[in-house]
Amino acid sequence: MQIEMLAPVLISRTGRHLQRYDKGCRLVVGCIPYRVHGPEIKDIEVLLITSQKSPRLMFPKGGWELDENIELAASRETLEEAGVRGLLGEKLGEWSFKSKSQEKFHMGSMFPLLVTEVLDVWPEKDHRQRTWMTVIQAREACAQSWMKEALEAFVCQLTHLPTADGGHLPTLCRTEDLKLCISSNY
Repeated sequence: MQIEMLAPVLISRTGRHLQRYDKGCRLVVGCIPYRVHGPEIKDIEVLLITSQKSPRLMFPKGGWELDENIELAASRETLEEAGVRGLLGEKLGEWSFKSKSQEKFHMGSMFPLLVTEVLDVWPEKDHRQRTWMTVIQAREACAQSWMKEALEAFVCQLTHLPTADGGHLPTLCRTEDLKLCISSNY
């Protein structure tokens, strides 16, 4: 699903007055932005960004707000934080995690996003660095354990994800092989 409504976004949303909560947990959404250069796991790159407060690497994510559906929220957060647009895939799953800054529990949902456009200017460009890396490198570099689990869910879906030319990754990318590949390099 291409989210076209995000074209005019030049400023990040701020504040918590529109944030969604469920039983006291803040609901956050994000994406694993990716691009595919070939049929093997080594040909897939994912985009990580730095935290606003540190050089720790993570996938773009943020609050799901009351005036948007989950897909729009995930795409908006990815545009604001990482400066990329693309085709959103099916939800990878949900993870419960404790916020390091607020000591509160959050529920995070993540989506794969096939990147179709990388922007030169985006809302948080002055606050974040972005880095493309292989799945194996990302597994090691990602600072948050729940995001590493989301990356593993992404790997499990690889044979179902579209490629830039409109095709799909071939079945030679078997889930068992990919998990083994990620685990053995961690």
